[in-house]
Amino acid sequence: MSLHPASSIQHPASNIQHPASSIQHPWLQGGTSGHVADGHKPPPMQKQTPLGLRKVLRLSAMESHRFAQAQAQAQVSSGVGSPSSGLPHRAALILARGGSKGIPLKNIKNLAGVPLIGWVLRAVLDSGVVDSVWVSTDHDEIERVAKVWGAKVHRRSPEVSKDYSSSLETIQEFIRLRPEVDIVCHIQATSPCLHPHHIREALQMITGRGCDCVFSVVRRHQFRWEEVNENEGKNTTSLNIDVAHRPRRQDWPGELYENGSFYFYKRKDLENGLKQLGKIAYYEMLPEHSVDIDVDIDWPVAEQRVLRFGYFGREEKAAVRLFLCKVSGCLTNGQISMSVSGEDLVTINARDVAGVQMLKREDIEVILISNVNEPLSRGLLEKVSQRVGCGLRIGKEQKGLDVERLMKEKKLRWDEVAFMGSEAEDVEILSQVGLNGVPCDAPVADLIAAKYTCQRPAGHGAVREFAEYILTLKKKSMSHMNQDRIDRANF
Repeated sequence: MSLHPASSIQHPASNIQHPASSIQHPWLQGGTSGHVADGHKPPPMQKQTPLGLRKVLRLSAMESHRFAQAQAQAQVSSGVGSPSSGLPHRAALILARGGSKGIPLKNIKNLAGVPLIGWVLRAVLDSGVVDSVWVSTDHDEIERVAKVWGAKVHRRSPEVSKDYSSSLETIQEFIRLRPEVDIVCHIQATSPCLHPHHIREALQMITGRGCDCVFSVVRRHQFRWEEVNENEGKNTTSLNIDVAHRPRRQDWPGELYENGSFYFYKRKDLENGLKQLGKIAYYEMLPEHSVDIDVDIDWPVAEQRVLRFGYFGREEKAAVRLFLCKVSGCLTNGQISMSVSGEDLVTINARDVAGVQMLKREDIEVILISNVNEPLSRGLLEKVSQRVGCGLRIGKEQKGLDVERLMKEKKLRWDEVAFMGSEAEDVEILSQVGLNGVPCDAPVADLIAAKYTCQRPAGHGAVREFAEYILTLKKKSMSHMNQDRIDRANF
């Protein structure tokens, strides 16, 4: 993490000076994509719920409690105080317009089982150093998802929701309506590998080091050449290297590019249209954390990157020891057939059975759970558990108390339990376990901020998919951070 004066950055390998102002802000050019001014994009790197369901959804309250805890912890470590301390009000703001042209509604499209915007909201909430978290949108579905994930919503006006509306215009509208806000942490929804420490450290540069503007950059080792019109017959020239002395990667520090993850500004600078910035600084992020999604081709690359380098919540280091799975709506698709003799029949997917066996081979216990309201008979439930090869628990009612009793029996903590549910009655357990998942067609998928939403529906491989996700997190928790980072010295 470094500060630079608003003068110049010199690259030894090329002997060419690049003005700091060449790192241009997208707000000054219009659009919300995070691209630099000339339209060239740097390479990618690094709950309001329905009234009838409010009493069921404890998740929002739990997210708020988690947010408050994270704030208290971060304030002690960073020196950033609470709103009541008289310090500046810091608002995190994510711009999420509904009219994305590259990928329709990309801000809420699932990336590795989580809505794209959910990745950054999780990191912001767990950073604990902002006083409020907002999503600015003009779209009903984005508003719903934002609230489910614990954010407040600024419903932007049509005047700043056009294709050519700039981020600056949208943020200026936001602060006009929020006079209490002193510092705006503009965070891009398209940067899913953002971590809480990035936000804490960058914000500290404003609150503790006197900076007026802080934005994220990534270091690139790329040789740039002048663009020429072939009809003019002009030769292209190098912009940042001496061709006769082309440096090795390890001998050249590279150059800094905006990676589009975030831009932090004081209120007065936004009100002035960013025309007279004071002390400007950049916050350098690692390449593996610099992921920016703009078109469909970015999506599969980003999905693999986020599984390896993304932030999965403060529980990600806890190894899952018990997996609880609902039978109807998760292991089965909820359909019941009847034989000629009147027997009930259900179908289970071989992939789901294989997923259960994968978990058991990794010493993760699997228990199927049901309750007295289950449409399947006890005898059929027992046959299903025998076929799948795992235990079965049938509760009198679907409440967290039953699971809590089970955890005491097995001497487990909540963060050591994973649960897959599908109905509103499962919300209480989903909101307490360390890791939760839902099939894509589950009614509860629209009600909670599930840590993993399967691409597959119930009874068609959703359990296998969630099992693979659990094992991915287990592998991640067992590996040290440095083992996942790129060895730049020997690249």
